[in-house]
Amino acid sequence: MSRWKELPAELDPRVSQLVVRLRRLKDHGGLSMRQLAAKTGYSAKSWERYLGGRSLPPREAVEAMARIAGEDPTRLLALHEVAAEHWSRTRGVALGEPEPDEATGPAGPSEVTATRRSRPAVVAGAVALVLAVAAAVLLTVRFTSGSGDGGSDGHPAAASAAPATASASGSKVVYQCRVRQEDGRWYAGNSRTQDAVVAFGEAGPEVAEVQCLLDRADLSPGEIDGIFGPLTQRAVKRVQQRDGLVVDGIVGPHTWQALRGTAPR
Repeated sequence: MSRWKELPAELDPRVSQLVVRLRRLKDHGGLSMRQLAAKTGYSAKSWERYLGGRSLPPREAVEAMARIAGEDPTRLLALHEVAAEHWSRTRGVALGEPEPDEATGPAGPSEVTATRRSRPAVVAGAVALVLAVAAAVLLTVRFTSGSGDGGSDGHPAAASAAPATASASGSKVVYQCRVRQEDGRWYAGNSRTQDAVVAFGEAGPEVAEVQCLLDRADLSPGEIDGIFGPLTQRAVKRVQQRDGLVVDGIVGPHTWQALRGTAPR
């Protein structure tokens, strides 16, 4: 599996979530950048930019990645729609502009470029709203049915765990902290995992669980939003430093143990 560099700290969490998902699909397929370029029609340099968070991949590249990974593209394209909205707002980038070395694979430069240019740069407000709501529903399904249902300690998820809910805006998932202690361990009602690896740029119930436990330990992660951003990473590093762990900002088995078993100081 590739050892990925940390994504830029200024990258919007929703863009980071898309990039992390694409990285996982590449690792799962065991593809090199050259192989990925040959199969998708986008150059190896372009994929290096996409997977490094330096450039937002076009919709066609995301769809091609889903196809070669044997995955239904619907969820991945929903993530892309949300990421594209925030990328254009924060970077001021006109999405869909071709890059000089981007299309070098089987589809050919003119074919891919023509396809990308044929898509409008601005989506009508009504269409954007529908896509945002669809994305929220898909993400909510993923978050509420993911690995947070059980942990490696064999305990089933508590019935009182608060599910993630979509807000009225249709684009934000809301988590609650219901902190309690069981068998000497602390749980917040979002996930019971003891060993899931959670890192910067990821999102979901495991991240919300980390944030709730950090807040319980008086190490504020910022808003409890289920998004592993800079404030959450900083708080994780503080608990790692406090407990004599490797300070890398990544939550693994040892950091989970510290979060679930250490009383606040």
